[in-house]
This record gives sequence, C-alpha cells and structure tokens, in this order.
Amino acid sequence: MNFEVGTDRRLIRAGGRSNRYVAIRIVAPKSVARRERAPVNVSFVLDRSGSMGGEKIRLAKEAIRDALQGLNGQDRFSIVFYDDQIDVVVESTPATAEAKRNAVERLKRVDARGSTNLAEGWLTGAEQVAANQDERFVSRVLLLTDGLANVGITDRAELEHHAQELRRRGVATTTFGVGADFDEALLQAMAVAGGGHFYFIEHNRQIRDFITSELGEILEVVARDAELHVKAPAGVVIQPLSTGREHGRNGTWSLALGDLVSEQELDVVLRLNFPRARAGEPVTAVFTLSDREGVLKGWEGSVTWEYADHALNDAQPRDRAIDRQVARLYAGRARQEAMLRNGKGDFEGARSLVSGVMDRIADYAGDDPELHALLHELKEETVEVATIMEPMLRKQRFFSEYVVSSARTPEGKVRRRGKEDLS
Repeated sequence: MNFEVGTDRRLIRAGGRSNRYVAIRIVAPKSVARRERAPVNVSFVLDRSGSMGGEKIRLAKEAIRDALQGLNGQDRFSIVFYDDQIDVVVESTPATAEAKRNAVERLKRVDARGSTNLAEGWLTGAEQVAANQDERFVSRVLLLTDGLANVGITDRAELEHHAQELRRRGVATTTFGVGADFDEALLQAMAVAGGGHFYFIEHNRQIRDFITSELGEILEVVARDAELHVKAPAGVVIQPLSTGREHGRNGTWSLALGDLVSEQELDVVLRLNFPRARAGEPVTAVFTLSDREGVLKGWEGSVTWEYADHALNDAQPRDRAIDRQVARLYAGRARQEAMLRNGKGDFEGARSLVSGVMDRIADYAGDDPELHALLHELKEETVEVATIMEPMLRKQRFFSEYVVSSARTPEGKVRRRGKEDLS
C-alpha cells in the first residue's frame, strides 16, 4: 500500500489530556513517460559576491550549464546573479537549444564581486518565474549563496514570509548554502516556508551534483502542492514533528508536503493531544492526501483510539518503531537549536537543550537498544555543545537533522522506495 498510518499506542487516558503519535508513510506513484511530464519554470539565482570568487563561481556556472541540458522547449528558465547589485543574465525564456547556447555564452562573462543582497537577488529570480507563471508549470527558484545576507532585507521572519507568499502563488524556493559562512537557519526557514528544499554544500566540488540533482527531481514531479489533511474530533490538538507548513480550515488540519517526486518515500510524524473523556469511548482521526491535479485523490487512512483508565494505559504495548521515529525527531529539534545557540556563545543554553531532550527520551526508552544508543550519543553531545564548535561542524550537524525531519537522504536528496535504509 502507498499510504500507511500507524500510532504508538491505541489507548488514551480518560482522566486527563494525553499525547499520542501518528506515523504516516507515503510512497508517491511512479511517473508516466518523460514526454508527458509537467513543464518546468525555473530561475537560477546565484551569489556573485567576492567570497564566491574562483572555484566556487566557476563550478556554479558549470552546474547551471549542465542543468540546462535537462530542459526542453516546453520549459522556461532565467538566470540571476547578485551581489550588492542584481544582474538578470538571462530573462525568463523558453528553453530552446538556441536560448541554452546563448545562456552558456553569457555565463562566461560573469565573475565575482561586491556584497550579498540575497533578498533582492532571490526576489528578482522569483519575479522572473512569476511573470510567466501558469497552472501547467512546476515553478521553482534555486538560490545558492556562501555568505550572510548583509544588504537589503536581512530579517529572517520577513524573508520567510516572502517565501510563504511566493509559494501561495505557485513559486517554490530551494536554497543551497556553500561552505561555513552562510546562515543555515535562514536558508532552512526560506526553503520550508517556500515549499522547496535546503541543501548544505560542504565542498565546492558538490555544487554541480546538488543543483543538477534538484533540477532532476523537479523534472520528475508527479504530485504538485501535495498536502496531508487530518479530520479529528473537536478538542484534539495536532502538531507536526516533521518539517512542513501547517494550517487549519473548516475543522480540518493540514500540512504542506510540497511537490512529490516519482516513487518518493516520505515519512510524516504528528503529535495528537487528546482531551479527557469517559473510559470506553472511541475516538477516530481520518488522514487524507490531496494535490493540485488529484493524483492522490482517494488516498486515505484512519486510526481509532479508545479511552481507558491509567492502569490499562500503563500496561499497553508500545510500537517501538514509532517511538524511535519520535525520539529522533525530538532529538533533531534540540540538536538544531543547540547548534544555533552554540554559534552565539550560549553554551549553557545549548547543553540544557540536549540534556532536556535526553531526559524526555529516557522516560520511555525502556530496554530498547536503539533508543539507548541515541541516549548515549546525546550524553556525549551535552559535553560537546558546551564548548566552542567549529562553524563547519555546526552546519554539518544542523543539516543532518534537517534531512531527518524532512525524510530525505543524508545528502538532502529525495528518498525513493527501495533506495534507502529506513530503519
């Protein structure tokens, strides 16, 4: 089955509010023949500030050149480079053979210079996409930077808001951070709000692979603007542990999943908080999927719990596989925030975050070896995060938790059925 729903426990406490966790596994359908794919409308937006000089900008230009070869005449593309000035190197144009040749020639004349007006560069690329947007296109801005936004709009919340508004208009944002000096929290926030992906490029030589891989995923999208919907009784409060933008409407809670790729395997974990009720009463939540074209119509699952007294709740079995998922996600949240606090010099705050999640997991770890292995890792990290950590190491750790929460491979790429160990 391509849509599976499970819960950590089937009984909930009658005497007070209870948290229960739901794990959902989605496997997107396989794409139809390549000639029938949706056309792509993409803007490549690249940092050309002084720090991008030499190998970085050369490899970035080569990555665009290679990525263009995957497009055909039904697609559109534009190329924007930015520092403290914005250069639209190629305005949005159909991806004909001639247009791609001209783009490659223009790329040869681009070099590095100046400061980093990330916001205006990104928004200029988004305007190129939006000006030619229609329902046929899978539309995305690919933003690459190696530094901090230090000119123009630099506030994270404001940039996140712009990303969310662009997504509502059908334009997604994917971000690529290169090296040790970019703002990982900003790029992740923009990608999550924008319905795209966030990539950490540790080595310059990876630039081509990550950009061409992301474009390859866009070319294999089978369900655009996918969403998970949950219908639960009044009083049930739903929160996602997985990455995604949530919203509620007409009594239904929803989580944006973004565009799903051919045979993509996606795990989503939710926390449901139940109000008190009488023992013996059942409560059911229904889970459905939707997308722009109705590819996922009819995908549905449900879970029914029953209220019971404390003794029965304490004695009930647990689904250890879901316990492990939940623990990894809570640990990931704490680890990411600990990296940010460590970078600001708040070593005690970083240590306290890791210690707190360790205590939480220990409460239900029992004798499970995987949970105890995670606890051992966290214990070691309480010492590590309380001292100065190298910027590159902080980014590695931050990104590794992003891919866990977004159910992607360790490199940040799409996870496909049978291609990745899911244990």
